[in-house]
Amino acid sequence: MTEIVVEQRIRASRATVYRFLTNSEEWARWHGESAELEAVPGGLFSLVMANGMNARGQFTELVPDRRVEFTWGWVDRPGIPPGSTIVSIELTDEPEGTLLTLTHRNLPTDEISEHRQGWETFLPRLAEIAGE
Repeated sequence: MTEIVVEQRIRASRATVYRFLTNSEEWARWHGESAELEAVPGGLFSLVMANGMNARGQFTELVPDRRVEFTWGWVDRPGIPPGSTIVSIELTDEPEGTLLTLTHRNLPTDEISEHRQGWETFLPRLAEIAGE
């Protein structure tokens, strides 16, 4: 098991980016077909991708405008069951907006490349939409 770290600069405030990470409708705009988020510790994290795959876990930590952490796994993919990995997102101020640093931990080695590619595909979409 190992981790990936992906950074994304976003031309928006930390408060705006945080909203895109904790609101169901906003999350679905940049990452997936639909999302059901209960943004409280222990609350549901559920995301349905455009290809029908469902990621599920629960929120473990929320620090408004600074940090979001949730567990992650796939309902329909046995190698990474729901809640088996951890995604931590840190938001820090930058002169022109926010630096988002995502760390995805406890990934099986054979899943590293695919998950890195996924985050590197979707985080620029977040930057584009949140910076509008």
